[in-house]
Amino acid sequence: MPRTIAVIQGHPDPSGGHLCHALADAYAEGASDAGHRILRVDVAGIDLDMLERREDHPGHKLPSELRSAEEAFLEADHIVFVFPLWLGLPPARLKAFFEQLLRPGLFYIHRKRGFPKPLLTGRSARLVVTMRTPIPAYRLYYRSHGLKAVKRHILDLVGIRPVRESLFGDVEKASAAKVEIWLAKLRQLGVEGK
Repeated sequence: MPRTIAVIQGHPDPSGGHLCHALADAYAEGASDAGHRILRVDVAGIDLDMLERREDHPGHKLPSELRSAEEAFLEADHIVFVFPLWLGLPPARLKAFFEQLLRPGLFYIHRKRGFPKPLLTGRSARLVVTMRTPIPAYRLYYRSHGLKAVKRHILDLVGIRPVRESLFGDVEKASAAKVEIWLAKLRQLGVEGK
């Protein structure tokens, strides 16, 4: 059954040409070929300010530059986030994107007691993440803390689950043949809408 899928390109370099861009394109190509509706959001192309004070966030109107991203999140059945890990975490620009977009009242509601009420339930996600670190070292030594933060503190907050992951490590040492295998894997995930 065709799905509406938002592909969020989280690499902060607006010039493109990185592995993240190729992986996002491969996923979107496979999904589109399979009849899924694709909504693309390029975080690097959005003019974002860093939030510096609490009062900059709650109760304030969503910046107009984020309207298409808001629509993508609200319309999508499945959201694919593609980004590199820098110092074990998503790039600051992607974090700023989440801070600006995922505002109380739009994507979750604070309650007087307990956890916030999520407003994006019924959506699933996939994290497609590149890194220089070998995957076993990232999982065992670093305990995947950057991914856990995105899953628990961002996506779970707004009700997006389940969240699956596709991790690509040692990317700077990857041969062209290995990269082609990775791209084929992403195309197939796109076809399946997963």
